[in-house]
Amino acid sequence: MNPGQDFLAHIRYEKRLSHHTLTAYANDLEQFCTFLLAECNIDQPERADFRHVRSWIVSLVESGMDKSSVNRKIATLRNFFGFLLRRKVIDFDPMSKIQALKASKRLPQYVEEKPMEMLLDDIEFPDTFEGLRDKLVLELLYGTGIRLSELTGLKTTDVNLYEKTIVVLGKRNKHRIVPLNQPLFELIQQYNLLKEKEFSGQADTAHLIVSDKGVAAYPVLIQRIVKRHLTLVTTLGTKSPHVLRHTFATHLLNRGADLNAIKDLLGHSSLAATQIYTHTSLDQLKKTYDQAHPKAKK
Repeated sequence: MNPGQDFLAHIRYEKRLSHHTLTAYANDLEQFCTFLLAECNIDQPERADFRHVRSWIVSLVESGMDKSSVNRKIATLRNFFGFLLRRKVIDFDPMSKIQALKASKRLPQYVEEKPMEMLLDDIEFPDTFEGLRDKLVLELLYGTGIRLSELTGLKTTDVNLYEKTIVVLGKRNKHRIVPLNQPLFELIQQYNLLKEKEFSGQADTAHLIVSDKGVAAYPVLIQRIVKRHLTLVTTLGTKSPHVLRHTFATHLLNRGADLNAIKDLLGHSSLAATQIYTHTSLDQLKKTYDQAHPKAKK
């Protein structure tokens, strides 16, 4: 019996967590087991107790790891040992006295409306398949708020040409429907025609977004596309697909969209995850107030 492998099989086949989450859990457990063997001379994670777990957490903090990353590893161990406890592999949960670290809340970075408008409406993209593909990637991320993994997993058949929507497979294998604005809908149609012409039927037709060679787009390709183009219009330190997801949500909220609707569009399981955007919106309101109210600067 290998408790670690049994746990990973459990979250993969029974919990049906995403591949990204499964990989993160596996890496966390591997790092924990490496620490136990090197520092505590323990070769089986089920033999670890509270002191061993605490020592690992201290070593992570002392290494300079971000608190949110440490908390994710704590969550991995909490799920792992909870699994062992339910299976009666262990008699006592070593995580019972472990608390998550208090992490400072970071407001999401986003691109202002004018730079986004400049990028998508004013900057000319090359009149090639790659140029049209890159523009579609940016328009999809900003126009729908989908995650990087959701974009690379998007199938051609997920686009409903009649309803002008896409079906998105999100976290925990949950599907949601996201509407397409008219320019984005037309861009997808144009892109599909050019993809068929460019690769003469040899492209990966299952996936919507493909590489220059016609195979399914991979995360690094999307990240490069986003970073290259955002560099043209913003000086943000982070220029990633997730920034465009933040931008999508922030712009909707700033223009009066209902928070619950934004939650559903983003695929959040609870409103708490969406509420972080209200802080950004409040900053925008304060800025507007300072600029417009007669007594704001007196």
